[in-house]
Amino acid sequence: MAAAAPILLYVGDRPVLSSLEFALALDGFDVENGSDERADPMAAGCLVVDQGYQGDGAGFLVALREQGCTAPAILLVTDLSAALRILIEAAHIMPIEKPLMGEELTQALREVLTVCRDRGLVA
Repeated sequence: MAAAAPILLYVGDRPVLSSLEFALALDGFDVENGSDERADPMAAGCLVVDQGYQGDGAGFLVALREQGCTAPAILLVTDLSAALRILIEAAHIMPIEKPLMGEELTQALREVLTVCRDRGLVA
């Protein structure tokens, strides 16, 4: 049986990235730093991107969509404006507002991955 595709984390703040990697690994997720040169967003099980990543996390995700990346995506955002909501909804990106206070990210990942598995989109 093939291994599940990893969840790629795109977070510019190293301590936050390390915390997310640790917490999600404890919850049983296969996570990798999306900024690593070996990371392939086209083969990811899910993308988790901080809004501050490269100065515009939403723009980064929209650019990936334009390149043909269809992996489920979650955007971690502090202030979800109406304009940003419209942009990310059009690109099929799920927003999660920060600060993360509990299991929001874990629950969202389980939900997204379950829907994708049910639709035959991931192993």
